[in-house]
Parts: sequence; structure tokens; C-alpha cells
Amino acid sequence: MTPETKKRIELALAAGILVAGLRTAYILYERHASQSQQAETRELPLNADYYITPKKLYPYDLKSARQLIQQPVWVKEGYRYTYYPYANRHTDFAHEAGLLLPIEKLEIKDVVTDLTPHTPDQRQVMAVFEKDAKTYAFPIGSVKGSDYQIYSDEMLYIQDPHDLYKHWPPDVWQSIEEHQVKPGMNELQADFAIGMGVPDRSSDPDIKTVHYPNGDHPLTITYQDGKAAQIRQGS
Repeated sequence: MTPETKKRIELALAAGILVAGLRTAYILYERHASQSQQAETRELPLNADYYITPKKLYPYDLKSARQLIQQPVWVKEGYRYTYYPYANRHTDFAHEAGLLLPIEKLEIKDVVTDLTPHTPDQRQVMAVFEKDAKTYAFPIGSVKGSDYQIYSDEMLYIQDPHDLYKHWPPDVWQSIEEHQVKPGMNELQADFAIGMGVPDRSSDPDIKTVHYPNGDHPLTITYQDGKAAQIRQGS
């Protein structure tokens, strides 16, 4: 074997060893990355709230909307919807009686239509209920001619939220019943406790600031990674 041939063989062997080494390193890197990804996936807790699908009635006229009478309902967003005195099949739109409270339980007695103030060609679809031995009504839609727009599914639960979200720990439900928000609660839990909120615009998806009227006791909550991190009195 000539020195030149020997040198060529040595170079070929070295190149083969280098390629094999690089391939082994790549395989080991892929395995490590896959294991790290699997570990991260295991560490991230699944949010059970995402798998809750509340039932809906899909009302499309007065008759179908009267399904609300068949079971109790609970208010989805407190301090958002106004209710009015109701007597003699007439809603007194001139006098607001109050705002529906966070997850307030209601027994709907009837669903009716009533004249819309200053809009004679349109009627309001009203849900009638009793509270403190008095009768009230609040709008859940409108009708113009035969065209109904009913949004009760967006306003009301027809299942007890305590059953829907029974996976929440007792201390969270206690805070909700006391209308308080504590650090670590998520945004839905805060909504249940203190009602609707108005978020600030944010360029950071991990940080969100929301302002809550909270029945004239305003709060501002900053959420980090979906959990209440800072709670302060608002204005």
C-alpha cells in the first residue's frame, strides 16, 4: 500500500467517524428536546374550566324563550343588567330598580313582550321575576315585526354554577359567596365574585388589567398568567 493510498484511507475513516459522531450527537439532542417538551407538558396543569360547556336553550321566539320558566337561572355577569319594576303587565322603564348581582339565582315567572320607550315599532322581550316580594323584569331581547333577537343564553346559566364548576376548591367558592377576590383566583372566578369587568388594552398576553365596577365599590385586578396577582381599589 502506497503512502498516498494509506493517507486517503485515513482521511475517509476520519470523515466517517466525524459524520457518525455528528449523527449520534443530533440523535441525543432530539431525544433530550423531546423529553424536555414532555416534562413541560406534564408540568403544565390542564385548566378544567376550558372543558365546561354550559347548556343553552337557543330561544328564537316568545314560546321558546319561555323555557326559562322551567328551571332556576343564574346571572352570568353581575352589575351589568338593569331590572325594572313590573306591574299590570307593564314594565316601568322610567325607574331603574337595580342591577342583577353576580351569579344571582332567579326564578323566572314569565317571559313577555313590552313596548320599547321611544321606539314604537319595536318591543322588548322581558323576563319577569320576583325579588323581596316585589315583581320586576329585565330585557333579554327584542322583537321587530316577527324578527326576534333573544340573547338570554349569553346572560343566564340554566345550570347551577356550583355544579358546573364543582372542581373549584371550597376556599374559592367561599370567596365567591362573600363577593371577594383573592390572589390566585382566575378571571372567571373573579367575575363570579364581583361581576363584569372592563379590560385595559395590553400588548403582553401574559399580563391583563381589568377594572370592575363591583356595585360602586370599584376594584382593579392585574392578572399574570391568568391568575390574580395584584388587587387594588379602583376609582
